[in-house]
Amino acid sequence: MPDLIAYTDGACSGNPGPGGWGVLMQAVEGSEVVKERELSGGEAQTTNNRMELLAAINALEALSRDTAITIVTDSAYVKNGITEWLAGWKRKGWRTSTGKPVKNDDLWQRLDTARGRHKVQWQWVKGHAGHPENERADALARAGMAPFKKGAKAGG
Repeated sequence: MPDLIAYTDGACSGNPGPGGWGVLMQAVEGSEVVKERELSGGEAQTTNNRMELLAAINALEALSRDTAITIVTDSAYVKNGITEWLAGWKRKGWRTSTGKPVKNDDLWQRLDTARGRHKVQWQWVKGHAGHPENERADALARAGMAPFKKGAKAGG
């Protein structure tokens, strides 16, 4: 059975501004990629953190059955949020340690639900550091954002 890895990234032009998310999914056997799938999308008015979250969410929601998967993100916000902060936020009714509402709680709740049926490992990589799969996820995120940027032509 191949290992499944999803490289995820988000991008924003202005923060907030037009944004996009991208996912490069790879099924890997040994050191060989046996199958790939690319996903991307975007929104007209969003933030970088929301796009990073949507990349991870869409990677998990694209899976049709319970799966063991490694999500590779260059977002410390996503990695730390899901592995360190989420349990506390849920315990405190979606409040931070200072009692303020958790930002992007709609997406954190969606990510929590999406990961619930899978066995997910979370891995962080440094962004824009020449990691080939992360660079491809970034290109997909920028492509997802492109239709929402000023001057984008309607209809492609």
